[in-house]
Amino acid sequence: MTHTAPQPADQPVFKNAAYTQEYIDIAESLDGDIPGRRAARAYMDSSTAIVHHRVVSTSFVPKLYDAASRQVMREVVETTHRILCKVMQHYLDDAEYRKIFDYDPRLAELILVPRGYDALLPFARFDIFLDENTGDVAFCEFNGDGSSGMNENREITHSVEETATFKEFARRHHVEGCELFDAWVREFAAIYATYEHRVENPRFAICDYLQNGVVDEFHLFAKRFTEAGHPCTVCDVRDLTFDGEVLRDKEGQPVHAIWRRCVTNDVLEFWDESQALIEAVKAQKVALIGSFAGHIVHDKQIFEALFNPATQAFLTPEEIAFVERTVPQTRYLDEKEVDLDAVRADKDAWIIKPTDAYGAADVYAGCFQTQEQWEQIIEKFANGAAGAPFLVQRYITPFKTQILTPDDGIADMADDQVQREPVLYNNLEGLYCYNGTFQGIFSRLGPFPTISKPMKGITCATIWVD
Repeated sequence: MTHTAPQPADQPVFKNAAYTQEYIDIAESLDGDIPGRRAARAYMDSSTAIVHHRVVSTSFVPKLYDAASRQVMREVVETTHRILCKVMQHYLDDAEYRKIFDYDPRLAELILVPRGYDALLPFARFDIFLDENTGDVAFCEFNGDGSSGMNENREITHSVEETATFKEFARRHHVEGCELFDAWVREFAAIYATYEHRVENPRFAICDYLQNGVVDEFHLFAKRFTEAGHPCTVCDVRDLTFDGEVLRDKEGQPVHAIWRRCVTNDVLEFWDESQALIEAVKAQKVALIGSFAGHIVHDKQIFEALFNPATQAFLTPEEIAFVERTVPQTRYLDEKEVDLDAVRADKDAWIIKPTDAYGAADVYAGCFQTQEQWEQIIEKFANGAAGAPFLVQRYITPFKTQILTPDDGIADMADDQVQREPVLYNNLEGLYCYNGTFQGIFSRLGPFPTISKPMKGITCATIWVD
């Protein structure tokens, strides 16, 4: 990776690469474990790991992490959550501090609505680049709103765990997957129990604009909530109604707490149709978990804000060092903020992205562009030309690991057509944070500098080893 940090003398030795090589060697010793690869893909094709109406593309080889990796990630999650909560609390408390952020006035008002429960940042996923040789970490982005991938991880793990390769590897090692469902059900219920206006026997709802949501995942969570004794439904925000006292779903049933999966830029887009939710939250007639203050984390302005002297004034020296070590240099793509000629001249060192979007929309890594394309991208987005602020950020070269190429279409291949040579893919780890606790990883890989589904990105199972 290009982003390095001073390492302590007792730097841990990571075993991930050795585990991965062992896993691939086991598959090869089984003549490629072609039956296992076919069965894994067949499982996925009939699974609920569906994003925007398509079953996700996956790796037969899981991401295999050792205890040292787990400790690094735990420390990153706990430190990041603590820093972000400080930023959020200062925004809520200090009108002067708010001036370093540039939000839509409607959103700035919603952020300040009292939430009525303890957890400031209940649910998040921190996307990082981890160098598995050194333990260096660099952030890609923070996802406070609408973080997904939990069901993808669950289904992909199920797809491989019955294969001969996995069983042999598990015979040699202690292996453990990531439990991302029941842990959140428990945490959500515990957060609601601190809500000032809680009721007995509450009804929960998972809310989004459903054409944008990972709906299969929502329904699986709703089922887990209900089975745990917390009746739960899935709602489109626009179907909610509010009479001044009770927020109700499409069927007219009351809703007492909402797991907000809708990102705030969608709330702004569907502003008029979202007023029932907004008015119920303002009236404190529903617990919105997480609150609109989560936008402070979700919006990529946070990266620049972390370096602002007003922020660093309330961070500890250790927290400031952590920010400097892990957050890539980030500036507005604006001639008043950054030397645009320098950005033009050194395209491979930079990545351009919007302050507020998701799904890797309008994200451009300079190393993936021609010089002409790069200059056109800068022209299109610099100085607010697109009607919204954009950021330019130091590009982090992702760590690469070995996988076997995705088995999409393997059902129609002869055995000798199945690719058995490992290839190197770029890595992006999403660290789930449940109210300050590290809960697991969303492991994504891709062949290109931008790791996303439109860029042939894939997901793989995450397995803790020994």
